[in-house]
Amino acid sequence: MPRGDGRLSHDLDPQRPGPQDACGVFGVWAPGEEVANLTYFGLYALQHRGQEAAGIAVSDGSSVVVYKDLGLVAQVFDEPTLASLRGHLAIGHTRYSTTGGSTWENAQPTIRSTTAGTTVALAHNGNLVNTADLQRDVAEQGLGSDGSTNDTSLVTMLLASYPDLSVEAAALKVLPRLRGAFSFVFMDESTLYAARDPHGVRPLVLGRLERGWVVASETAALDIVGASVVREIEPGELIAIDAEGLRSTRFAAPEPKGCLFEYVYIARPDATLAGRNVHATRVQIGRQLAKEHPVEADLVIGVPESGTPAAIGYAEASGITYGAGLMKNPYVGRTFIQPSQTLRQLGIRLKLNPLRENVRGKRLVVVDDSIVRGNTQRAIVRMLREAGALEVHVRISSPPVSWPCFYGIDFATRAELLANGLDNEGIRRSIGADTLGYVSLPGLIAATEQPKTRLCRACFDGEYPIELPAGNLIGKHVLEGVGRRVTGAAPEAARSAPRGAEHGGTPPLVASPGGATVHRP
Repeated sequence: MPRGDGRLSHDLDPQRPGPQDACGVFGVWAPGEEVANLTYFGLYALQHRGQEAAGIAVSDGSSVVVYKDLGLVAQVFDEPTLASLRGHLAIGHTRYSTTGGSTWENAQPTIRSTTAGTTVALAHNGNLVNTADLQRDVAEQGLGSDGSTNDTSLVTMLLASYPDLSVEAAALKVLPRLRGAFSFVFMDESTLYAARDPHGVRPLVLGRLERGWVVASETAALDIVGASVVREIEPGELIAIDAEGLRSTRFAAPEPKGCLFEYVYIARPDATLAGRNVHATRVQIGRQLAKEHPVEADLVIGVPESGTPAAIGYAEASGITYGAGLMKNPYVGRTFIQPSQTLRQLGIRLKLNPLRENVRGKRLVVVDDSIVRGNTQRAIVRMLREAGALEVHVRISSPPVSWPCFYGIDFATRAELLANGLDNEGIRRSIGADTLGYVSLPGLIAATEQPKTRLCRACFDGEYPIELPAGNLIGKHVLEGVGRRVTGAAPEAARSAPRGAEHGGTPPLVASPGGATVHRP
């Protein structure tokens, strides 16, 4: 499990987490710059997208070194570690697991030596849906396992499996075989690569430094390293950056289906998606909520942080005063303590507490981004009533989440999704609100300023733009099961592998042929 670092994650109840973010990827090609430091700061800006593990791969032109571990970016890296990662080219990753459990072996970047003596390192944001098929391909080709159980390592193995091709040429063979959502940054000793699936489900942007180039999941990561935004990597596009410059190749025809939930929750408010500022989108969603679900009230408050912009928009459109009603404690650790049942019942108070003077005697509109299981909203409504609120009207800046995501966001299972089993009135009663209103799907789409046809809305309407496999060959732990069926290996071996010398003498460095070195902290 990740170590507690004293900082707040988005989980208000660690035992029943809400939607878990996709991962964050970052890449930089910049001779003469401290690329490891730039990558560290880029990952820091993307920490909200993944909080289980972090890693950086660096090349000095002759060898590739990867340093990774479980934990947040600031836990994994310190100044001496970054100073040891020297080179002109780097990629980085901050992870939330969508395929493969939270183990050191599944931390990224993944790395693989080719038979030609070069090295491939890769970081992935998204989730593939033909993972089981890829695992069978890897097994049939006799490619050895590295102990990991994620889709990213399979892609890395395939990229390294073409003895007579460059990494770039191999990518043009492998990428068309992948199904699902992927925004990749990857590298060999001399070149930075980036690729985005034909649907462009997950974001990926290109930036320019004075002496190089940057690729990142969100524009906010470009801002933090002083890079100017050039453009988005296009769906179905592979770019390569080296001493000869930047070149672009199409490996598939684009069929854009950007993730709608990025606008609601995942992306930072200061990010730009498809030319639209995320904060402005969320404020507009709040205005739409006020039009669709008006109510007489005294105060509009947001559930920090993701509900705040929509609350501002709701207040603007309704004419009701906007104010603070809930304070968020930013210094509560992640899951460094397993609370007793008594403490768990108080759980949310560790991270949110009402401003009693502001809410006492008031009719409140409480704006939040989504309802998954309903535990958070139920606790908030109860807390505000105990603080003296006369009425609590809940407004949600997304439609009911009724379907799971298979493209890079780990929602609850469909059986756990509150909206799957209850209608609006049933949900209202379940969370204890006086009234409940969700923004409509057309209203949400309009706020993004994107056509409906260019957005993936599957978690709201069940229309999956990328075909899903039949049977049970999908899900976070699919490779553990497939690996058992294909190779006869016990999945527990990978999940319980030692993570350092203190667990049985594993050396601090694990080297592989082709100049690749993986640090095991």
